[in-house]
Amino acid sequence: MWAGRFKKELDSRVNDFNSSISFDSRMYRQDIRGSMAHAAMLARQGIITAEDANAIIAGLGGILEDLESGKLEFDHSAEDIHMFVEAELTARIGEPGKRLHTARSRNDQVALDIRLYLRDEIEEIEKLIIGLLEAIYDKAKEHTATIMPGYTHLQRAQPITLAHHILTYAQMFRRDIGRLDDAGRRMNISPLGSCALAGTTYPIDRESVAMELGMDGVAENSIDGVSDRDFAIELAAALSIIMVHLSRFAEEIILWSSSEFGFVTLDDAYSTGSSIMPQKKNPDIAELVRGKTGRVTGSLVTLLMVMKGLPLAYNKDMQEDKEAIFDAVDTVKICLELFTKMFATLTFNKEAMRRAASGGFIAATDCADYLVKKGVPFRDAYKVVGQLVAYCIEQGKTFEELTLEEYKSFHPGFGGDIYEAVDLENCVSRRKSSGGPAPESVVAQLESLKKFIDSRKQP
Repeated sequence: MWAGRFKKELDSRVNDFNSSISFDSRMYRQDIRGSMAHAAMLARQGIITAEDANAIIAGLGGILEDLESGKLEFDHSAEDIHMFVEAELTARIGEPGKRLHTARSRNDQVALDIRLYLRDEIEEIEKLIIGLLEAIYDKAKEHTATIMPGYTHLQRAQPITLAHHILTYAQMFRRDIGRLDDAGRRMNISPLGSCALAGTTYPIDRESVAMELGMDGVAENSIDGVSDRDFAIELAAALSIIMVHLSRFAEEIILWSSSEFGFVTLDDAYSTGSSIMPQKKNPDIAELVRGKTGRVTGSLVTLLMVMKGLPLAYNKDMQEDKEAIFDAVDTVKICLELFTKMFATLTFNKEAMRRAASGGFIAATDCADYLVKKGVPFRDAYKVVGQLVAYCIEQGKTFEELTLEEYKSFHPGFGGDIYEAVDLENCVSRRKSSGGPAPESVVAQLESLKKFIDSRKQP
C-alpha cells in the first residue's frame, strides 16, 4: 500500500498490532456503498472515465454479493476493510480498480464508513426500544387497577398502581429514543472529500455523494471531517443512559422476583436454576443486563480517553474507537432484545402487591390530608398520624383495622368517613393531578405512549 517510501517489510507482529480488519470488517456494506457513490461522482466530474466507473461499481457489487453469500471470505492479512475491498476489486477488474482511491484517503473513508454503520445501528436500536415500549404498554394496560406500594428510599411510601409504576420506564425509553435521534442527526454528515486532512485539488462534488448516501450535508471543515469522533462519543453516551435505565428496571425485577417481595414470577424460558440448590429460580437475564451496564459505560470512558489528548488531525489512536462503540452497540441490542422478552412473559402477583400496600401505612399522607381538610394545620396533622402509625405498629394493626374510638383517641377530628379516606383504591383515584396514578391520568399516559409507538412505526 505504501510501496516506494519504505524499503523494509513490516514486522509481522507490528502488522498484527496495526491491523483492524478483525473488527472493522463488519462495515463492509457501508464501505462498498461509499465507494460506489465515490466512483460514480468521479465519473460525473470527469476525473475517471465512465467505463472505469462502471467497472468499479460492477466489481464492488460482485464483492458485496459474494461476501453476503459467503462465497468470499475476509482476508485477515489485509490491514483493514478498506484495503481488503480495494485489493479484491483490483484483483477482479485490474487497472480500473486502482483508480477508485482517487481524491480520497482512508482517513475520510473510515470516517464515512463508521458514520454510515452507526446510523444504521441507531435505527435497529430504536426498533428494539419500540418493542420494549410495546411490552410496557401491554402490561400497563392490563394492570391499571393493580394496587401496589410506591417506594422512596426502598421504603413503602404511597399507594400507586402497577401501570403507573412501569409507565415511568416508558418515559425514560422515550427520552432515550430522542437522544438517539439527536445523535443520528449530528452523525449524518459526510466527511468524504476531506481526504487526508486538507481536501483535494480534484474538482469533486462532495454534496452529490452525500445526497446519494442519504446524508444531510458535508463536513464544513476538512480537518474536522477526518478528526471528529464526537458522534461516536455521543452515541456511546446515549447507549450508556439506555443501559442505566435498563439496569434500574432490571434491579426492580430482581427484587420483585425474590421471596421477600414475591411481586413477579419469571417465565422458565427467561430464568435459570442452580447447580446445587434445586429450589432456585434465578433472574439471570436481569442480573446480566444490570452487569453489562458497566461494560457499555466503560466503552464511553474508552472513547473519551482515546480522544482527550489528540492533536489535529487524524491519529492512529482513533482506530480504537471501533471496538469500543461496536461492543457498546452489540451489548445494548442483545440486552434490549432479551429484557423485552423476559418482561413480556413475566407474571405479576396482584395479591402480593396488594398485601404489601395494605401493610405499609402508605395511606398515612392521605390520613394527614383528611385532618387538614377538617381544619387541622398540616404539621399538627402530620404529628397525629405519626403517633397513629406508631400505635398501629405496637398493636399489630393497619389503618383499616382501627376502631373509630381508637382514631378519636388521637384527634377528635376523626369521623366515620376516615375509612373512606384511607381506602387504598380511593387514595389512588383521588390523585388526579396530571401525571399521577389516578385512572384518568394513567389512561392519558397510555394514550400518549400508544400514539408515540404508532408514530415511530409509520413507514
